[in-house]
Amino acid sequence: MMDMDSIYREQANAVFKYLMTLCYEEDTAQELTQETFYQAVKSADKYNGSCKVSTWLCQIAKHLWYQELDRRKRKGTSQLDENLVSPKAALEEELCIKEEKMELFRKVHVLEETAKEVVLLRLTGEFSFREIGDIFGKNENWARVTFYRAKQKLVKG
Repeated sequence: MMDMDSIYREQANAVFKYLMTLCYEEDTAQELTQETFYQAVKSADKYNGSCKVSTWLCQIAKHLWYQELDRRKRKGTSQLDENLVSPKAALEEELCIKEEKMELFRKVHVLEETAKEVVLLRLTGEFSFREIGDIFGKNENWARVTFYRAKQKLVKG
């Protein structure tokens, strides 16, 4: 039997960071983190130990995020950007930064799926290479090499 209390204490922050790399919305990431652990408790008897607990939890989280995306598509949900209600100078600076970010994310978007996830986990989720390796069931060196190769592709363009 799994001790879900200790697993929650050890893994909740990592699952939250992972979800932040997927959705970029703190409230949504918090809700999905809670739902991830709820689903994990419901299906704890199905966990067979073939992967690390962190990997299993991130897989649940990713599936919940995909369900959320489907739900949003069905509802046609769009959120307003709250940052647009700022002073003019700050707004111009924000727009420049957003344009640069958009360009970077456009480049990241065309990367192969695994490379894209590694880059997003590293840059937006601030995961260590060891944590990224754990999420994918690989080692730290694999995560470093994958990130480096993706970064090289982004630089080339």
